[in-house]
Amino acid sequence: MFPYIPNGPQDEKQMLDSIGIQSADQLFEDIPAEVRLGRKLNLGGGMSELELARHIIAMAGKNKNTDELVCFLGAGAYDHYIPSVIKHITSRSEFYTAYTPYQPEISQGTLQVIFEYQTMIANLTGMDASNASMYDGATACAEAAIMACESTKRKSVIVSKTVHPETRKVLKTYMGFQGIEVVEIDFADGVTDLEKLKAAASAATAGIIVQNPNFLGILEDVAEIEKIVHENKSMFIVSVSDPISLGIIKNPGEYGADIVVGDGQAFGNPMNYGGPYLGFMAATAKMMRKLPGRIVGQTTDIDGKRAFVLTLQAREQHIRREKATSNICSNQALNAMTAAIYLTTLGKKGLREVAQQCTAKAHYAYNEILKTGGFKPVFDKPFFKEFAVKGTLPAGKVNSALLGQGILGGFDLSTAYPGLENALLFCVTEKRTKAEIDSLASILGDIKEGK
Repeated sequence: MFPYIPNGPQDEKQMLDSIGIQSADQLFEDIPAEVRLGRKLNLGGGMSELELARHIIAMAGKNKNTDELVCFLGAGAYDHYIPSVIKHITSRSEFYTAYTPYQPEISQGTLQVIFEYQTMIANLTGMDASNASMYDGATACAEAAIMACESTKRKSVIVSKTVHPETRKVLKTYMGFQGIEVVEIDFADGVTDLEKLKAAASAATAGIIVQNPNFLGILEDVAEIEKIVHENKSMFIVSVSDPISLGIIKNPGEYGADIVVGDGQAFGNPMNYGGPYLGFMAATAKMMRKLPGRIVGQTTDIDGKRAFVLTLQAREQHIRREKATSNICSNQALNAMTAAIYLTTLGKKGLREVAQQCTAKAHYAYNEILKTGGFKPVFDKPFFKEFAVKGTLPAGKVNSALLGQGILGGFDLSTAYPGLENALLFCVTEKRTKAEIDSLASILGDIKEGK
C-alpha cells in the first residue's frame, strides 16, 4: 500500500463487489483492446518520501535556470526582478488555496484582489473594463478574435505575422473549430506591411490583430493600422506580449484599440519553464458584456458597506451553458493577484523606471554587439527591449558557445521565420548589469573571430 493511497486489497474488493464486477480491468472494457497498453506502466517500485525527494531533486537538477545562467532570452517570457514581498503574500493559505469566488459572502478578500487587478489592467491598457481568469496571452488573443466575430457577425480575422508565432498557432486552432478564417499578413522591415493589410481587409473581416511592441521587439505604426481597421468597420485587437512596455509607451486606448489582450507573466510571475501564466483582457464599454472569464464589480452590502461580487454573469458558461460567450472555466486568480501585488509594489514611477531601464540597457547591448563587427542589424526600426541581429554563423552554434560561458542567448528567429537565417532576438531586462552586457558582447566578438 502506498503512503497516500489508503485503500488496501480488502477495500478494493469491497468497492468492486458493491458495483458487481470482479476486477478493476472490467471498468475499462468499453475501451477497445487494441488501444489499451496491456501492461503495467514502467514506473519502477514505490519509494519512501526521502527517496522520492532525492529523485525529484536530481531530475530538476538537469534543468538550468536563471539563477545559474545570465538570461538574454525573451520572446514572450521575461526575466524580471520579482520583489520578495510577492511570495510572502501569495503563499498565505487564504489566497493560495482560494477557488473561483462564486459565493461572495465568504470570498470578499479574493473578490477585492480581482477587482483591484482589473482596475490596474484597465488603467494600464486605457480600456473601460477588464476581466480576470484568462489562461495566458495566446488563449486571450483567441478569445478576443471570437468576441470580434460575435460582435460584427463576420467570420474572418486578420493577424500580422509580427504577432508571437505561438499565439498565431493557438489562434488558428481555436478559429478552426469555430469555422472562422484566419488571414496572416507579412511584415516589411520588422513591422506589419500596411499595404498588404489594407488590401486584405474586407467586408468579411471581423477583427485585425497586431502586437505592440511586436514579437521582433519593434514598435508598430499603430496609428495607421487603427485607420485601416476602423475604416473597414472591423475591431482593432492589440496584443501586448510585453506589458512592462506600457510604463513608457502609449497605451492601446490612446490609439483606438477595441480589445487589448496580453500575457501578465512579466508582472511578478516567475518564468517557471513556461507556466502557469495569466492572460489579461480589457475592452471598451460596449464590449463589456461579451468579455469571457469573470468580472468583479463593486457594490454595497445590506449594511451599506463596500462589497464585491461577480457581475454581468449572464455571459458565463455556468448560466448560459452552450450559449455562453466562452467556456473559460479555470481560475488564474493567484497569478492575477501576483500581478496586482507587483504593480502595487512598483507603483506608476516604479513601472516606468523598470521600462526605462530595460530600454536603455537594450540599446546599450545592441550598440555594443554591433561594435564587435560580427553582427549587423536585421531591422532599422525603434525597439523597446528586444532586438534582432544577424551574424555569419548559425544561431544555434552561437547560443551553444554562449551557454558554455554561462549565458542563455537569444531566440533563434529562423525557427519561426525561415527567411531570417543566422538571426538572433536578444532581450535585455532591468536585471542585466553593464558587466553582463559587456561580457555578452565580448564573447560574441570572440565567436566572430573563431576563438
